[in-house]
Amino acid sequence: MGAMKAKHSDQDRLGLVEVVSDKLWGDATSRMRPARPQDVYEIRPRKDGDGFDLISDRLRRGPIWYAGPDAVRNAVAYAKYRSRSHSHSAIIRVFDESGTTIETHESVGDFKEW
Repeated sequence: MGAMKAKHSDQDRLGLVEVVSDKLWGDATSRMRPARPQDVYEIRPRKDGDGFDLISDRLRRGPIWYAGPDAVRNAVAYAKYRSRSHSHSAIIRVFDESGTTIETHESVGDFKEW
């Protein structure tokens, strides 16, 4: 049984999740599907106090700076747009000056498995 647990932890580490199947018997690979990728975005106030930064490892050129009265709303909208355009789901967290999460948004991509 220990070998079975080790196999499951290796599969979890590889991003595979077990899908409940109506089949009682069958090969294990037919019941395993890759986990959907998920983007994580953070919106944090800038240290200089002038606006907000949209931060994610998915942004190749670094944080995006937003300023003005609709800065947070525009940053959330862009993160949702970007995750949808790449067929990913996203979690968007908005932080205040103390580093506390004040809002969390979840966006589900339009990707459909066939």
